[in-house]
Order: sequence, then structure tokens, then C-alpha cells
Amino acid sequence: MTRPPTAAQRRVIDAADPVTGRLRGTEAQLTALVKRGLAFRHPRPPHDHFLTPEGHRVRQGITQLPEAAGAASGAGDAPQPTGVFAARVGGEETAAAAGPARRREVHSAWQGLLELRRMTNPGGDVDRPCGWERTHLVRAAALALEAAGHAPAGPEGGGYRVRETPQPEAVAVHEPDGEALRACAATLEGAGWQVSEHREPRTGSRYVLASPRRA
Repeated sequence: MTRPPTAAQRRVIDAADPVTGRLRGTEAQLTALVKRGLAFRHPRPPHDHFLTPEGHRVRQGITQLPEAAGAASGAGDAPQPTGVFAARVGGEETAAAAGPARRREVHSAWQGLLELRRMTNPGGDVDRPCGWERTHLVRAAALALEAAGHAPAGPEGGGYRVRETPQPEAVAVHEPDGEALRACAATLEGAGWQVSEHREPRTGSRYVLASPRRA
């Protein structure tokens, strides 16, 4: 598990703007928060720093949960926990229990992501992914799916699995149930992703490729 933020870093997080998540601190503090995945540096001048969805959750004092970043294929293992919150990508051996508390946590993270879109996309556009999502593809797609109520896969059995692909800016979504797979595709499309359905050449099973829409 990763270490919690230092006292100085926690003060910076707690002092963030409650609406926008804009941060104030020393360059070293802000850089450290970016490295931990708790802050995001705006790509345009004046290059302010903002809380990521994980940073918002730390600020709210919500218990940290296992992180999941993608594996190479639908059959691959889910990423191992690192102690930072992330949505379920499916297939984790250890994962947060489902229930009202988890739903509130995911809803809070999704609202934080929409606010990040508003603050960093040109014109405050919340209908398409922002820069943070483009650098955290698996986590961003999984958050959109879990926030919409789709069921992630357990260690065995049905449910969605989001995985990295060799293609730049694309993730694969695997779901053995065809209707559920199409529902996942519709959710991602509504969240600003471009989606297309494909078949695995060896097994013939269907999966969805999803990429963040740029315009």
C-alpha cells in the first residue's frame, strides 16, 4: 500500500477550492501530489494545479481503496492494489464491497471528474474526456462504467473488464453478455468516448474498443 499524504501535503489538499479543486502550495508539494495521482497540472497557462478524482476523495476523508490500472487483455490479471482510489476495472482479486457506501464514493469521484473536465477542457466542456482521462485511460473508462451502475467482473464470472490495448488512446471492454456489452458501449459513448465493437480473432468473443473523443 502507498503511504498516505504527508501532513504538509494534506494541508494543501484540505485547502483546495471546494468547488473547483484548485490547489495552492509550493512547487515541490504540488509536484509530489501530481506524482501520487492526487493532483493534475493544467496544460495551459497559468498551469494551475487541481485535484484529480482521487484527490477529491482524499480531501473528503473517504477511506482509500485499491487502485486498478489496466492489464493487457481481457484474460489478463487485474492490476494489483496500490492504496489509491480507482473505479473497479473488473477481475480484481481484492476489491471494495458493493453497497450504498461504495455507490456514494463512486458518485463523488464521478462528480469530481466532471468538475475536472469543466475546469480543464476548452469552454468548460463536460461532455468529452479531459487531459487527465487521456493519461489514465483504463481508470477513466472504468469510472464511467461503474458510476453508471454497470457490474464489474469478480475474480470469476460475468461483468465488465476494462484493459489496456496496444493502440494509443484506446481501451478494450470485455463483457461475456452481449446485451451488457452493448450497454457498456452506450454508457461510454454518452460519456464522450468513441466506441466500436470487434471480435477476438482466436476466440471469436466480442469486445468494445473505446477512445476519448476529442471534438
